[in-house]
Amino acid sequence: MSEKKISQIAFVSGESREAEEAVNLLKNRYGSASIEKADVLVALGGDGVMLQTLHATIDNPVPIYGMNFGSIGFLMNEYKEDDLLERLQIAEESIIHPLKLTAYDGSGSTLKALAINEVSLFRRSHQAAKLRISVDGRVRLEELICDGAMVATPAGSTAYNFSAHGPILPLAAQLLALTPISPFRPRRWRGALLSNKAVVDVEVLESVKRPVSAVADHIQFEDIRRVQISEAPDFSLRLLFDPGHALDERILTEQFHYS
Repeated sequence: MSEKKISQIAFVSGESREAEEAVNLLKNRYGSASIEKADVLVALGGDGVMLQTLHATIDNPVPIYGMNFGSIGFLMNEYKEDDLLERLQIAEESIIHPLKLTAYDGSGSTLKALAINEVSLFRRSHQAAKLRISVDGRVRLEELICDGAMVATPAGSTAYNFSAHGPILPLAAQLLALTPISPFRPRRWRGALLSNKAVVDVEVLESVKRPVSAVADHIQFEDIRRVQISEAPDFSLRLLFDPGHALDERILTEQFHYS
């Protein structure tokens, strides 16, 4: 954080009773400001709560400091009641940029959403999806037969992308991960690393017979015929972490876990 003294804190929590009780305790101890007037927003919950909070404040990018009341808590800090102001003052800031999804469905509608972790396409029937993938206007894969595919940000590369055997991306790498989900043909294709300035265009082949949905984090669109995915550099989201535990350090550490 900068040298600006933190005096106004806003609090949000997940729906668990423990998180709600902790938020009330913190509000009583440190006071509570509106998000519009806050120097920092403290979010209590798991990674899902952090993603919801980031989406809710995407047009008002107040720095967000998460405290874990979930299971994994990759985007969160350890929960402690004491010394919150001091922790916020020395917290390290990580800047992330979301992805922009523009999707076109079977009715001719244009659908738009932002994704902080990834944009995914999924088959919607027993039939495998058939996708044609272009990057920056050039067809790179004429036909991918698969359960789906995704484009992940560095911040999201350790989530679903990693579970689908995609690469973990350092936060400062200026890359995106294009990762197939259960690919059948080409059988040995494992995806691609792309510049963060790349524009990915995915056309759904045989879309009536093989329907596909598109998902930007938690926002889902059905009967998709084509999607365009790119980074949204105009949106800068600010996450705060305790010293030595910033997001880039967590991503690096994750690459050396083998269990």
